[in-house]
Amino acid sequence: MIEILETIRDFTETGGQVLLIIGGLIFVMWLMILERVMYVFVTHKQYKNAVIAKWTARSERSSWNSEQIRQAMISRVSLKLSAGVPIIQSLVALCPLLGLMGTVTGMIEVFDVMAISGSGNARSMASGVSKATIPTMAGMVGALSGVFASTWLARTAKNERASLEDSLRMERKV
Repeated sequence: MIEILETIRDFTETGGQVLLIIGGLIFVMWLMILERVMYVFVTHKQYKNAVIAKWTARSERSSWNSEQIRQAMISRVSLKLSAGVPIIQSLVALCPLLGLMGTVTGMIEVFDVMAISGSGNARSMASGVSKATIPTMAGMVGALSGVFASTWLARTAKNERASLEDSLRMERKV
């Protein structure tokens, strides 16, 4: 366990302080993604069944008022289902930007070394180059993993809304 923590510490030192920020951002993003996945697979099904039961228990399902109540029910379910998805998408978009910031800070360090040493010594520039490339890589990996999850969450919310609209049928006036 200590070896793992030392490896993480060494990797963080190699990537610079921006890597810590990217790591924290990815951690928060995945906590939010896991919360949404748990909601979809556990809580949403119960809530959807309760809404369907409430709709079928209504005696009158053909008037304009009933249509408005139906739309309100669908909107509430849809809002609960897609809550947090825009924030997750924003965090996904922020990952590569922070990686770019790490690239810039790493290159500034390379230029500082070049200015101080007065030459292009590769050994003295290696630290800055790693601080320039590792945060970029981490930002891209975080963004790619988050893109797949946020796309799945958005698609699931859309499909569940359509499914609920089909389940809450209006009766036609005869």
